[in-house]
Amino acid sequence: MLYAILALAKIKLEVNGQLHVVENVPARVNLDTGEEWFAPATVEHLRRLIWESKQPARIMQAPVYKHA
Repeated sequence: MLYAILALAKIKLEVNGQLHVVENVPARVNLDTGEEWFAPATVEHLRRLIWESKQPARIMQAPVYKHA
């Protein structure tokens, strides 16, 4: 039996070779699989944050590794 809970997710997106992280995104999360679902309004808000180059809360640096 599948159950979903409301939670705050951390989304990682790569756009034009640049990594973007959005924290505290409201989502429904499947307890069995960890799959996250987002409301259409949430997805539109994420799109605006990234594509309209809103000022980020902070800047992070992340190493990139290749799985040989």
